[in-house]
Amino acid sequence: MIIESIELKNYRNYEELHMDFSPGTNILYGDNAQGKTNVLEAVYVCSTTKSHRGSKDKEMIRFDQEESHIKMCVRKLDVPYRIDMHLKKNKAKGIAINGIPIRKASELFGIVNVVFFSPEDLNIIKNGPDQRRRFMDLELCQLDKLYVHALVQYNRVLLQRNKLLKELNFHPEYEETLDVWDMQLIQYGKEMIRCREEFVGKLDHMVRKTHSQISGGREELVLSYEPNVTVERFEEKLALGRDTDVKMRTTTTGPHRDDISFLVDYIDIRRFGSQGQQRTAALSLKLSEIELVKELVRDYPVLLLDDVLSELDGGRQEQLLAGIKEIQTMITCTGVEDFVNHRFPIDRIYKVVNGAVTAEN
Repeated sequence: MIIESIELKNYRNYEELHMDFSPGTNILYGDNAQGKTNVLEAVYVCSTTKSHRGSKDKEMIRFDQEESHIKMCVRKLDVPYRIDMHLKKNKAKGIAINGIPIRKASELFGIVNVVFFSPEDLNIIKNGPDQRRRFMDLELCQLDKLYVHALVQYNRVLLQRNKLLKELNFHPEYEETLDVWDMQLIQYGKEMIRCREEFVGKLDHMVRKTHSQISGGREELVLSYEPNVTVERFEEKLALGRDTDVKMRTTTTGPHRDDISFLVDYIDIRRFGSQGQQRTAALSLKLSEIELVKELVRDYPVLLLDDVLSELDGGRQEQLLAGIKEIQTMITCTGVEDFVNHRFPIDRIYKVVNGAVTAEN
């Protein structure tokens, strides 16, 4: 899978931009706040319809403009695709594949598989469970269209159920309608739990091997899915917790409270791991994610590395660079010295200065 080119119009700090990418390593370098990450974000938005930063559409449109346009040309298994995306301030985004508009964003999933690695990802183990749930959601949405549907519907039902729980103080007679929302919550929640369980199981298999290589066989990393409730007990636990939900005015049972545990030699490194252990585990997780995508879609994903090398020490930099040699990679950094020092092959270099990109080779 190769991203051949991208065009931006009125996107973030870019008035207009056209970039052709090499199938190998593409480096965007320049000072901070020049627009390097914005290019990677545009690639990610065009692949998944969402920003890795969690930004809304209107926040990605250039200041004083009403809409923004991204066009990306991709080649997957020798089949060319052109993805057009219109971001609008007060309307839903418009998406077209090869000039044909699509109705649902989920129709786009699966054309481009990307793995985004930013400095924030190094803290996935240290931070709260919401970031680990987001990691599962972002990856599964690229790999499984049934999961996308279940996730969207579950979040819709959860929102309505929580809204109803807040209104019960003023309208106790509404409590009977909770049964309707409970049935739907259980239906979509069970689908999510099954998908997550399978995904974490496959990822665990990859992570054990990767982490053993990175740590020189000194450590064993084990990933475990920690569901808030099992598929078998979801209905029962939701019914038993209804009084608590009414009192708390929120839903306390379901996959929206799931987590992933990371154990190194039987020690939970979320709580007791050193920063070095947590970062090495995060690196193993990302490299395993690449291998898992390759196994499931039979093609390597495109790797987007956003200023990660500056956050890693020399040994981890080498391990990361060694693990990405066969993949199309887009890297942002403030200078190219690290790549020269590691004798890492660079196919194309771009200098980014205040929303202007210049090819240097």
